[in-house]
Amino acid sequence: MPSHILDNALGGVGNTPLIRLDKIASANGFKCNLLGKVEFMSAGGSVKDRIAKAMVEAAEKEGKLIAGKSVVIEPTSGNTGIGLAMACAIKGYSVIITLPDKMSLEKEAILRALGAEVIRTPTAAAWDSDESHIGVAKRLQREIPYGIILDQYRNVNNPLAHELTTGVEIIDAVVSTPSTPLKPSSGKVDVVVAGAGTGGTVTGISRAIKKTHNKGCTVVGVDPKGSILAIPADLNVEDDGAQYVVEGIGYDFVPDVLDHDDVDAWLKTDDEESFAAVQAIMRSEGLLVGGSSGSALAGALRWLKSDAGKDIANSPGKNVVVLLPDGIRNYMSKPWFLKIAMESGPTPLSGTIAQILERKESVKGAEQSPTLPGVQTASPPPASH
Repeated sequence: MPSHILDNALGGVGNTPLIRLDKIASANGFKCNLLGKVEFMSAGGSVKDRIAKAMVEAAEKEGKLIAGKSVVIEPTSGNTGIGLAMACAIKGYSVIITLPDKMSLEKEAILRALGAEVIRTPTAAAWDSDESHIGVAKRLQREIPYGIILDQYRNVNNPLAHELTTGVEIIDAVVSTPSTPLKPSSGKVDVVVAGAGTGGTVTGISRAIKKTHNKGCTVVGVDPKGSILAIPADLNVEDDGAQYVVEGIGYDFVPDVLDHDDVDAWLKTDDEESFAAVQAIMRSEGLLVGGSSGSALAGALRWLKSDAGKDIANSPGKNVVVLLPDGIRNYMSKPWFLKIAMESGPTPLSGTIAQILERKESVKGAEQSPTLPGVQTASPPPASH
């Protein structure tokens, strides 16, 4: 994290911590190091801050953004939009975000607070239809003077941002942490697990690690059931077109920035296990992560228990990094989170608390009981000395 004065909020993008998830590892019987790259600590609250900053700065250098005139238009699940709205608020560009209906109210509220215009689109609309968030963005770009779509789905600065920052930060954190008898380390990033939305994150991190650090690193992509990003394609057949609640990962098309050659294995996750993983990481590790972080963790746990991953799981010192892309801030009104927070079963302390409060009420009631006329209360016995 920066230890000096920053010129603006864009200086607070990235440089997020890599944190041990020891309790989760222990609960699952793993001997490896399970490490979470905690992206909600970035200035805008998610991993997407990185690509928003990179895309805006690259467009400025290329002369594609004109101060006082350009209107940035972006179709997004929300987090890229928030990163762009933050960057454009600082730099003085107008912003329009097209957002599918299923995305949270919190995302819309944050976008509007940052000065962005928000257009909601039907979640069920196919990506290439005029009604989709992509179709609406393209129409607005055609008709609004100086409108520009930076296009996270095709922009090379999406994976490049992760190759130059996220991946490098992961490598540096692992390499600079010494191996000790209590906390052994291979000194390498042995496995990375990340969810795929545009695919830029998993692609860029993979390139950083395999090109410069450990070409034998296993990169695992996580794709929600109902999406078609995983390969082989038959992984997607059973739940093809199914609706899923988790936000920010999965698509009904394969974005250009996702390079399947950079991903060694794929896992499909469902909403139930994703949200269970969110609860586990909150309760055991104190990290307030969002639903797609739960998907990544659920995928990591399943891979480490599989035939492909069990040797890693049973090897002290092996470093398994899970990308946790955002925090719970954007999902606090969602039914799945309210169920976790407000409808969980009684804790071990709840019975004790109830007994204490009931006993206090009983004592208070006895002290306030009226004395019947003509009846004298017994005096307390004298204290013994």
